[in-house]
Amino acid sequence: MAVAPSADAVINLGDIVGYAASPNEVTAKVRELGGTFVRGNHDKVVSGVESVESFNPMAGLAALWNREHLNAENLEWLRALPKGPITVPELAGIQFVHGAPDDEDRYVVSISDALQTLTSTLAGVIFFGHTHIQGFFSLHSGLCDNIYPEYPSIAKPETWEFQMAAQTTYMINPGSVGQPRDGDWRAAFALYDSEKRIVTFYRVPYDLRSAQERIFAANLPPRLATRLAAGR
Repeated sequence: MAVAPSADAVINLGDIVGYAASPNEVTAKVRELGGTFVRGNHDKVVSGVESVESFNPMAGLAALWNREHLNAENLEWLRALPKGPITVPELAGIQFVHGAPDDEDRYVVSISDALQTLTSTLAGVIFFGHTHIQGFFSLHSGLCDNIYPEYPSIAKPETWEFQMAAQTTYMINPGSVGQPRDGDWRAAFALYDSEKRIVTFYRVPYDLRSAQERIFAANLPPRLATRLAAGR
């Protein structure tokens, strides 16, 4: 996170652990960063809040490996993460969730998925994770749109920003730092300027080979390593 700009608050939308081979290091880092947290479905399964039976075999194996290798303190911390939606007092009208406000494990991928929330929420903005796909949905005057950031390359640090419009409801996904699934291998996150109502999306290269080597060394399913290069 050395490349991240300074911010008044840090919000983590979940799935801190679950797939890769550095669960203690990652958990320690996010705890050090602090801020507001929302639990993800992988956090629940890894920490034992929910059964691994809900996962596909590859995700289940990785979750169990993470559970076995996390120390007791980090496991307890993950177990205590709160269920979304979460609000922050200084950010009125904004909700933070993992999947969706009505169901923390619901995937919001299509416009019809987003409409289920956008047409019923009282919040003006909802930041969500779960899909690992950077972008946003908007609802204005009954019309819903889905926008994905466009970057010139997939090799260097880049940003893409948009100005939020008035009288528009948003669901915004900052993307995934650890396992993007939108075809871009770079780590993804976002910065929200609450005064100017501008969202800046970030894509940042990281040491991909090191992450893959740790997964191979842990004898986790090789697909968990190779998919990182494809951003899938």
